[in-house]
Amino acid sequence: MSKNDIQDWRPEEAAFWEKTGKRIAYRNLWLSIPALLCGFAVWGMWGIIAVQMLNLGFPFSQAQLFTLTAIAGIAGATMRIPASFLIRLAGGRNTIFLTTSMLLAPAIGTGIVLQHKDWPLWAFQLMALWSGVGGGNFASSMSNISGFFPKRLQGTALGLNAGLGNFGVTTMQIVIPLVMTLPLLGALGGAPELLLKDSGWIFGKIAAGTPTWIQNAGFAWVFSLVPLGALCWFGMNNLKTVSPATGSPLVAFAKITYLYSLAFVPTIFMLWLYLPKPTGLGLLNMWVAIPLDIVMALTVMRLAAFGEMKEGVKKQFAIFGNKHTWALTALYIVTFGSFIGFSMALPLAMKVIFGISHVPDAGGVMQHTLNNPNAPTVLAYAWIGPFVGAAVRPVGGWISDKVGGSIVTQVISAVMVFASVAVGYVMQQAYGSATPEQFFPAFMGLMVLLFAASGVGNGSTFRSVGVIFDRQQAGPVLGWTSAVAAYGAFIAPVLIGEQIKAGTPQLAFYGFAAFYAVCLVLNWWFYLRRGAEIKNP
Repeated sequence: MSKNDIQDWRPEEAAFWEKTGKRIAYRNLWLSIPALLCGFAVWGMWGIIAVQMLNLGFPFSQAQLFTLTAIAGIAGATMRIPASFLIRLAGGRNTIFLTTSMLLAPAIGTGIVLQHKDWPLWAFQLMALWSGVGGGNFASSMSNISGFFPKRLQGTALGLNAGLGNFGVTTMQIVIPLVMTLPLLGALGGAPELLLKDSGWIFGKIAAGTPTWIQNAGFAWVFSLVPLGALCWFGMNNLKTVSPATGSPLVAFAKITYLYSLAFVPTIFMLWLYLPKPTGLGLLNMWVAIPLDIVMALTVMRLAAFGEMKEGVKKQFAIFGNKHTWALTALYIVTFGSFIGFSMALPLAMKVIFGISHVPDAGGVMQHTLNNPNAPTVLAYAWIGPFVGAAVRPVGGWISDKVGGSIVTQVISAVMVFASVAVGYVMQQAYGSATPEQFFPAFMGLMVLLFAASGVGNGSTFRSVGVIFDRQQAGPVLGWTSAVAAYGAFIAPVLIGEQIKAGTPQLAFYGFAAFYAVCLVLNWWFYLRRGAEIKNP
């Protein structure tokens, strides 16, 4: 047995925790956070890449560019379903090392395809699909950290891991526009393209005509992924109390690769049925596609498991018999689903709402094609909301450890109902205006409020999972709820993109508000009303 495998683990015992457990748990946490951050960065990068492809004149429509973000979103969500099973089957150290190293493939692949403007849409869609590995890593990361900490510290530990990990979205939104302005790899990195439209980064505008190495959006992550993989391998641990039968590292790697590969099968099939021609058949709408994808992913896992994996998967499936699994899944869609969905969709949505002057033609029909000379610089602002949402997540976990998770979830759900209705109204005004930039400050302020509420709620819902479920089930439930909520990364770009195309962007946000209101009632019924079975976990 490796010295990185820990047989004796008793975090609930105060003496063991202070003498031994605390040091090991926090070391694993501090290595887990940057690995998860890179996962989020690779998963979310298509939101920024799509904006820059528009600025560089790639030959794709706005609707096609929205599909890139949506494909990355659904791939990451589906990958979370097997990822929630990986820690038990393969061990924490083995899983985090391999899944972090796997990110090198989509990072390098994306750098290659972005050098070829003339390549077909499916080549870019394939890289967006592959980057979903980064989204999957969240479920295994959270499941892993949950096993290291005592129940009283679950909210804080999971809030730190997820909150600082979520900074991958912000980091990516700041880093990618910057590295695109530099010949990062010299001659090895390929030639630049010239911007056809103004772009920007955190410190303002980048003028049209500036040389831009868009391929660095992928290549830049190699510099952090290689050393991170080594740190995870030498510094992390497998808890044998959580993962009793991992086998040798090679056997564990084979399980991880096998299960992750299986996740691509239902995703590719579903996207083929869902995406419009020429990439797919265009037969399904989103609300059929998502449940179909989840059911297929679970079925494939159940049928494809063999040997000791079969028993492990069967034990994991026991969570579906518990009503609290389903209640917390809905609540986590409100919080994390909103955070990741808005993070993915907003850069491009901001570009097409505030970057265009919306004026009627001679016949009085509203046109959305005229460039807005006073447009706000999208990439200078896109990072703010995700930054705030990630920053307050540990605060949400900490407050929930003090006052209870469900009361915090209730408050933020009410805030999100209000903010969504207000955002919808402001978008409606902007999309009918020749000077939409006048509505941008209100839009930005309300979006930051939405992100802040979703971030606090991320911490509170995860705290509730840690309290309601025992140690064996908490990890799989965390993984499952995060998997389903991650479909927000597919729903938001598709829904917002469709409603912008239809000329009614406000309807997307009114729909979100209605869902938040339903979940407000659900949270009260299960956890806050008098006579609730589990009160304010």
